[in-house]
Amino acid sequence: MTSLPTGLLAALTLVVGYAVAAGTGVRALGGVVLLAGLTVCAALWRRRVGTRRTAVLVVVFVALFVASHLLALAVGAWPSVLLVAAAMFAAAHALADRVPATVSR
Repeated sequence: MTSLPTGLLAALTLVVGYAVAAGTGVRALGGVVLLAGLTVCAALWRRRVGTRRTAVLVVVFVALFVASHLLALAVGAWPSVLLVAAAMFAAAHALADRVPATVSR
């Protein structure tokens, strides 16, 4: 499971979380998807790059989630979600997926 590209997983978590919230009308259900996806990503990041970088990536994920709400006011919901998902993909790819796997820190 450690070879799973977390950039893709984190980006899809944001997209699917929004799709579930918008599709069902239950924002909390979208939040459950976000929390589950972020938990999986954080576990993979911790094994790959240690606690510090994991903390940075979690903060980036949460900041992008918040930013998507603000950006949606300017460009609309779906474009906003797709933009922040792309940014999350890039961040996770650069900080976790491109580095060699490490032992537990």
